[in-house]
Order: sequence, then structure tokens, then C-alpha cells
Amino acid sequence: MKESRFNREQGDSNTTPGREKYWEGNLSVEARKWFEEDNRYFLHQNLSTPVLNVLARAHGACIEDLDGKSYIDMHGNGVHNAGFNNPDIIAAVRKQLDSEMTFCPRRYTNIPAVSLAKKLSEITPQGLSRSLFCPGGSEAIEMALKLAKQVTGRFKTISFWDSFHGAGFAAASVGGEEHFHGGLGPMVPGAFHVEFPNYYRNPWGFTDRSDVDAECLRQIELVLRREPEMAALIGEPISAKPVVPSRGFWEGVKGLCDEYGALLIFDEIIEGFGRTGKMFACEHYLTPDILVLGKSMGGGLLPFAGIIAKEEYNTLQHRSIGHYTHEKNALCCAAALGEIEYIEKNDLCRHAEELGAYTLDRLSEMKERHPFIGDVKGVGLHIGIDLVTDRKTRQRAVDEAEIIMFRCLEKGLSLKTIEGNIITLRPALVITKEEMDTALDILDETIGEVEQGV
Repeated sequence: MKESRFNREQGDSNTTPGREKYWEGNLSVEARKWFEEDNRYFLHQNLSTPVLNVLARAHGACIEDLDGKSYIDMHGNGVHNAGFNNPDIIAAVRKQLDSEMTFCPRRYTNIPAVSLAKKLSEITPQGLSRSLFCPGGSEAIEMALKLAKQVTGRFKTISFWDSFHGAGFAAASVGGEEHFHGGLGPMVPGAFHVEFPNYYRNPWGFTDRSDVDAECLRQIELVLRREPEMAALIGEPISAKPVVPSRGFWEGVKGLCDEYGALLIFDEIIEGFGRTGKMFACEHYLTPDILVLGKSMGGGLLPFAGIIAKEEYNTLQHRSIGHYTHEKNALCCAAALGEIEYIEKNDLCRHAEELGAYTLDRLSEMKERHPFIGDVKGVGLHIGIDLVTDRKTRQRAVDEAEIIMFRCLEKGLSLKTIEGNIITLRPALVITKEEMDTALDILDETIGEVEQGV
């Protein structure tokens, strides 16, 4: 299969010689048996099947494979903010199971669903008050888009190149990665894309952050002016790489949306629930018109997502923009409430802020010693390390990043690459300083080995 940059856009490809070498050296006879069964019965797709390894359990900030080897996990698909298999959340779910109120048929409600909607209205920024739930993030994105289109009476959207908003048809349409819509033919019409303010890798060679912001805002204003009937602009307040925009950028975006009558949708499926050192990433900036949540909203146990919007958009009693069978699933709502309660009770937002700052300091020190590290960026426990073969040209160190990733795995550290060369660190928010130090020591050692050709 021919490799392209899109294969690695959202993660490491499972079609490379490096992956095959890892399989050969790290799968036991028992693991290989289940690996082959998975390979046989699941449809193959990049980033998924064939799989990396076979897991037996996950707990806290760690995952464990079938052979009992433990790994500090820096990925977790973003569901593990309160840690894998958090005992408090499991207890909340068990209590709900014992109550005999789990699935709730449509046209009825239940106490956990109402309690969750109320809780979200209390902890999200002031002005957001009306919720709607669904099974997953892709569906939540589509509900947000439907809501924006219905309340504005318009159908066009602006989103950002290289963004990921889900695998559904509308979500893939507003997403900025060809990998998820290539070969599908015409997508949802009216989906326009612009550049995100990447200060390290902007295509214009700007070194001043304000110049990057100005160019991105110019593109947005140009589309808004030339394409009337714009319903919404959708983006992650802090991108998955991550890129952390300036406050002025998002204030400029909101000003343009207000001027042209478009709603601002923030996708916090990854960044929500404490990841960036605040309960919601938008708290670093401003309040959107619609906030999209998911992943860790299910407590790391169950698939669950949703949106929360301003009161003024509660105008669609004559329409159904969600209508999901499990939109008020009491079991999922109990897991979500358990997650939020645990984050609040254990002050995980503050922990993410403080440990994240410590981690960024250590990585900045590593950057001084490692020529491979071109840039370190992030906020809270949402961190990216941009690996380069040449700091001057900023040539992406794609092959080297893959080698580093697999060697780290062999040493007990699981991490993910994005865009081929960016190592992302998104651990559970319960990770300890000692665990983080161990992870950074492994990463430091491994980068050094690959730089030296060892």
C-alpha cells in the first residue's frame, strides 16, 4: 500500500515496516493468537485494524497487555481523564445498575439525565444552559451543526484544515483531513475551510504570532464576506496537535461571527473536562454559542457525548436534531456524573495545570539538549513535541518519530504521533509526578538513542 501524509494525519499508520517489525518482536504466542483473530474478523482500516497489541486491563494512568507488561499511557483516546477504570465511577455505574434504571425509552426522562444536564449548566461558562446527549462525538458534532443551521436558517460552515471532528458524514465534511472523506464523493455542501493559526508551522513563514492571527482572520473574513448564508464557524479552541491560539485570535473570530450572523461552535471532545488545566478549554478564551463534549464524558467506561447551547437557541420544538435512542441513557449519565464529581473532588484541573507546567519545563530543557526537538507546545496535560531532522528547515522527522514511538513502547511508555512527527502527550489527569517523570525519562533516553543512531 502506498504511504501518504494522510495516513499519519491522525496517528501512526498500521501499514509500515516499522509496525511489522514491532509485531514480530513484541507479540507473544498468546497475544499473536488473539491478534490474528482480530485481524480475521474485523474490517481492516488504517489507524485501527490490524491492531498494535492486545490489552488485558487498564487502570489509573496505565494499560497492561495480555502478557502482563504495563505501559504508562499517553493517549487513551481522550476518554481517561479520571483514569482508566476509576473505582469511584465504577461504583456510581454499579449503583445505577442496581437501581434497575439504565436504558430510558424516548419520551421519558430519569433523574441521572436531568442531574447531568443541570450539572453541565452549572460548570460550563455562564450562558450555556440547554443540553442534548448522544452516543458519541461524531453525532454530537452533527447535532451542533444541525442546531446552528436551523436557528440561523443558513447552511454554510467554516472550519479549519487539518482538523478532525468525527467520522460521520457531516463531521467528516467539516473536518479538514482528506483521510476521512477521500473516495466518498460529494460531501455535505457549503463546508469551507481556512488555516488554523499554527505559529510554528504556518505556510507563510511568519515569525510574529500576531501576523499569523491576522492572516487567519483575514481568510475567515474573506469567506464570510464572499459566501453569505454562513451558519457557523466550528473549531477546537486548542487543537489536537496541540496548537494554542492567542486569546486575541478567538476574540477576533467571535467578533467576525457576530458581525456576519454566524454561530461559534467549540469542539471540546478532546479538550473538555480538565485536560487543559481548566474544566473547559474555552475558559482560556471566551464562551461559544454551542459547546460540544464527548470522549471522557462517559467516565472512561461508556460511549457518551453531547452539546450544551445558549438558552436563546431553544427554539426547535418542531424539529428533532438528535433523536438518538440512548440520548437519556441513565447508565451513561451516571458515568458522566461520576466523572465530573471525581474531577471536582480531587481538583484534577489544578493538578493538570501544575503537572502540565512542570512537564513543559522539563521538555523545554530536553529541547536544549536534543536537536530532534524543534518545538514544544501545549497547556495543561495536552502537550505536543514537534520532532524535526533540521531545526532551520523544520523538516518533519517522520521516520525517526516512528522509531522513537516503538522503542518507547518496548520500554513501557505508550504514546501517539500525529501528522507523522508530532509526539502527543495526553495522559490520564490522575497521573502522578513520579509516573510523569518516568515517562519523560524514557522519552529523553529514547530520543537521545535515535539521535545517536543507536
